[in-house]
Amino acid sequence: MHSFKKAIPAAGICLVLLVIVWALDFILYPCTFMRNDIHAVSTETFDDVFVGTSHGKMNIDPETMESVTGRSGHNLCVGGEYPEDVLYLTKLMIEKGHAPSRLVYEISPGYFVREKEEGNNYLLFYHEFPLSVSKLQYFGSTLLKANFRTVFFPWYEYALSYELQNVGKTVGKKIRRDFSEDGFSTDKQEYHSSGFIERYPVEISEDDESPDEWYPEDITDKNMQDLEALISLCNENGIEFVAVTTPLSDVAFEDCKDGNDALNDFYSEFFEEKGVTYINFNYGEYYDMTEHELSNYTDLDGHMNGDAAREFSKVLAEVLP
Repeated sequence: MHSFKKAIPAAGICLVLLVIVWALDFILYPCTFMRNDIHAVSTETFDDVFVGTSHGKMNIDPETMESVTGRSGHNLCVGGEYPEDVLYLTKLMIEKGHAPSRLVYEISPGYFVREKEEGNNYLLFYHEFPLSVSKLQYFGSTLLKANFRTVFFPWYEYALSYELQNVGKTVGKKIRRDFSEDGFSTDKQEYHSSGFIERYPVEISEDDESPDEWYPEDITDKNMQDLEALISLCNENGIEFVAVTTPLSDVAFEDCKDGNDALNDFYSEFFEEKGVTYINFNYGEYYDMTEHELSNYTDLDGHMNGDAAREFSKVLAEVLP
């Protein structure tokens, strides 16, 4: 009995600390566009959900595709999205009863050759998950490996000056459960409610920095295991799985041609073994369906401007099985 009485104050202190941590998180953690995206796919059912990296985010416009196919869609891609993230995002959609008919994975080699780095990438998705079994599983898979500050003080990854300046907007949007696009656009790009980010045209040069060159031997086992688990999850739940690599400019492709050729062979063989359709718009018949001029891109890494992305999305809509 004496021990129980001693435990009560300690429990009270822990409760107060938890409330303080929650309050600081509510006030200081910014409203990101990923908050909107995860809310959309966990509360609505789409025909197509697009997952992958920043190439998918900037190059695939679901609204343009819907105008061609009549299929609804949402772009859940973002820079920093690894196969492990996609696996748990898909589990979340299934758990919430909003599994898409088709999952289109934009394959970018850079996210298969390195492990998920610590930082706000750990929180970008997890923080926005609604209460669910998937969130608990995701926590065990990723957050337990992170710095303790990432778990208990998630706002520390963002500049305090930014957080304090936007406290009013942040708190207001959360209280109102406001998922509008307000505040996500800049003078360089525009966020759309479909999850697509439209980049405005810029001038780039062949002399700009080229992307890193990767080879199949650089790919990590962990990322491929997560990809295999994702494909199995889709098969078990009746979700069609398609893999796509978006087009590069001719300049960028030639800079890394040997690596690109080797990776295309690797992924083509892998997906064929899994019975998955893989479409690489830098090879064969698919190459001729899209434009590869440098003027269509905003950098040498393969991020298109808005007009080029819409044209590519029309082609993608017609090509997808």
